[in-house]
Amino acid sequence: VQLQASGGGLVQAGESLRLSCEASGNIFSIDVMAWYRQAPGKQRELVADLTSGGTTNYAESVKGRFTISRDNAKNTMYLQMNSLKPEDSAVYYCNATILGFAYWGQGTLVTVSS
Repeated sequence: VQLQASGGGLVQAGESLRLSCEASGNIFSIDVMAWYRQAPGKQRELVADLTSGGTTNYAESVKGRFTISRDNAKNTMYLQMNSLKPEDSAVYYCNATILGFAYWGQGTLVTVSS
């Protein structure tokens, strides 16, 4: 599975961004797709994930502001990020898990200015 993330950029606090992650390859075997982020000097953390059955899970810090979704017709996962805060600034990575093995896309940088 290959993952291509896009959509990052520089925004002001309170604004929105939508990240996209296009998947190719053996996408029908994907169990879970997820977004992680890593800020400078911090560990990579889970932002949100979405199972093949449609169950979603969010980090407490983004609940109510971020929405993860998937368009199977386009083989693309999205992360709609609203009400962005400076602490959301990070490199965001998309991730897919197949039978316990994790695949990673390249990161896309999100910078939120105050």
